[in-house]
Amino acid sequence: MFFEIVALIILAVLFSFAAAPISISLAWRFRLIDDPGSEAHKTHKSPMPRAGGIIIFIVIVFGIVVSGILMSPPVMSIVLASIIILAFGVWDDINGILAPWKIFGQALATLFLISQGIQVHFLGNAFLNIFFTFFWIIGITNAFNLVDSMDGLAAGLGGITAFFLIFGTFYSGQESLTFLSAILLGACIGVFYFNYSLSRLFLGDSGAQLLGFTLAALALVYIPPGLPQASSWFVPILLFSIPIFDTTLVTVSRLRRNLPVYRAARNHTYHRFVALGMSPQRSVLTMHLGAILIDCLAFVALNLSPVWANILFGLILLSGFLAIVWLDSEKRVK
Repeated sequence: MFFEIVALIILAVLFSFAAAPISISLAWRFRLIDDPGSEAHKTHKSPMPRAGGIIIFIVIVFGIVVSGILMSPPVMSIVLASIIILAFGVWDDINGILAPWKIFGQALATLFLISQGIQVHFLGNAFLNIFFTFFWIIGITNAFNLVDSMDGLAAGLGGITAFFLIFGTFYSGQESLTFLSAILLGACIGVFYFNYSLSRLFLGDSGAQLLGFTLAALALVYIPPGLPQASSWFVPILLFSIPIFDTTLVTVSRLRRNLPVYRAARNHTYHRFVALGMSPQRSVLTMHLGAILIDCLAFVALNLSPVWANILFGLILLSGFLAIVWLDSEKRVK
């Protein structure tokens, strides 16, 4: 199976390279374009096609057909729900829809997942299970959308999460989820190349939301094998630690200053690292390395007793809290 996974990643990368020119052409044709100066936080100098979401979706469809997991119930349900996310994302990239419409599309896609049995199950109360399913899926979808503040950042974070989900689902025996994670990793590598190395496209809302939604759904159906729930319940949270951290930082910062939470601004983690003197490339690399470190700790926790696993989780939470306090101090926010 190892060689099948590697082959699938390579195929997904190659197909993303093949799909990129087509997706860029479609983006220009249907005006999925990010114009310079369209918002205060945008610094690019020339119009950029928002083609990342189209590439990711094409690669997913190609990959699940080639790998033979098209009819696997969790995979089919996730892909069908992702069509809703992509449609609303493309609508947003073309026309710039209001936040309530974005949330409506995300809620609709989440409701479809729940109707297919993909939801939180461990709380013992049907209402709470459904509530936290909506909270998780919509929260992570928007976290990826918010963290997409620099070329390569969201695609890199998505690829890192997919990489660790490959290992997690492989050892849990969830073969179809392993293959879907491999497909997503290959798609992220391809998009990262065109977004970061060549600067030929943006992820756009369609790409960032599609990536966040698909990974959030994957994490929801991932079941660590034979491990106590007390030492595994927080693993999905740690796998998305950097997008969650960035969203929390931005939300806290804007609420403290009575600013609209959903209004785009240059106060994300990436922007603060640059303000501290880091180069843009080093800022992106720092966030990627942070994600790798915390994802490694998530799997270390799986091998600890419940008490030590939760102590480790608590220390990571404390570190995140102190980082938010430090980054959002008045001395560092201008």
